Amino acid sequence: MIDSAKFPITTRWPAQDPSVIQLYSYPTPNGVKVSVALEEMNLPYEPHLVTLSDADVKSAEFLSLNPNNKIPAIIDPNGPDGPIGLFESGAILLYLAEKSGKFIGTTASDKALITQWLMFQMGGLGPMLGQMGFFFKFAGADIEDPRPRDRYRDEAIRLLKVVDGQLNGRDWIAGDYSIADMAIAPWINALEFYGTKDVVGYHDLKNVPAYVERFYNRPAVQKAKTIPDPNR
Repeated sequence: MIDSAKFPITTRWPAQDPSVIQLYSYPTPNGVKVSVALEEMNLPYEPHLVTLSDADVKSAEFLSLNPNNKIPAIIDPNGPDGPIGLFESGAILLYLAEKSGKFIGTTASDKALITQWLMFQMGGLGPMLGQMGFFFKFAGADIEDPRPRDRYRDEAIRLLKVVDGQLNGRDWIAGDYSIADMAIAPWINALEFYGTKDVVGYHDLKNVPAYVERFYNRPAVQKAKTIPDPNR
């Protein structure tokens, strides 16, 4: 069970079923990673919509679970040593994969390769595409100096080519479908939201478009892509 004194976030977002994993999220690429994992792994969970507004992510209750004020975060009442709270989407994916025994490979070598590509997304693909989005779609688009925009566009192009090359002869990024794909595909899909597919030559890539389509054709992904529902 979840003690509200230990997890004050539950006073703002109360658990209807405190015996299952509590997900605090919003369906951005980072948020979708975790909802996809929970659906694919068939782990019982309860989603809570945490908007990106300061009123939510900078509230005392949310900061009590994630001092970095970013979604997603989880509480697992059935952690290895009792209830555990976690933030950072990559860390959550690793935790859930190890908890379920799914989508992290069957050998130590498998796990190392999957983790490698997960870290590639966390340290490179996600941050670079996110910054590109800022300079093409959001406030950065008003900056007259083209250098920041060009810097992130060029790095996005480079990273997409890395993914495209890795997918030669493969359906998935690290062998079998894994948490690495759950991390990478939602971020590539964000190019649609940012309106930058043409900017990065998306349709000229040999393998990436089919990879993203393959990912989003999975039933669990179709369900998870709007969890928590931002329109409720």
